[in-house]
Amino acid sequence: MGKQSDFEYANLGQVVKKLRKEHGLTQVDVARTLNVTPGYISNVENSRTAMSLRVLCYYGDLTGITLDELVGRAVPAYRKTSLDHKISRMVEKLGEEDKQKVIDTLSIWTNVE
Repeated sequence: MGKQSDFEYANLGQVVKKLRKEHGLTQVDVARTLNVTPGYISNVENSRTAMSLRVLCYYGDLTGITLDELVGRAVPAYRKTSLDHKISRMVEKLGEEDKQKVIDTLSIWTNVE
């Protein structure tokens, strides 16, 4: 891996740690749910070991954060795409009337109709 990838991976460990704390979870809580050791979670959060995709997926489910959002928080170059996906998922859940309100509001903010 090149330096940019290493740096981005280091960011992912910090993002995972922050999310865990925001959700009031301990390393033991996460480890028990993911069937790994608390030491493994510590190593992942401190970028001493790689997090498997399986564990990353379970961690996302555990905290309610999609992989897209996790990557967007950890990798600045991906943030715009991650935000676009998040907006799309949010709007998908709205009814037609609320979708129109979103469009009206965005039109005001962007001066685009």
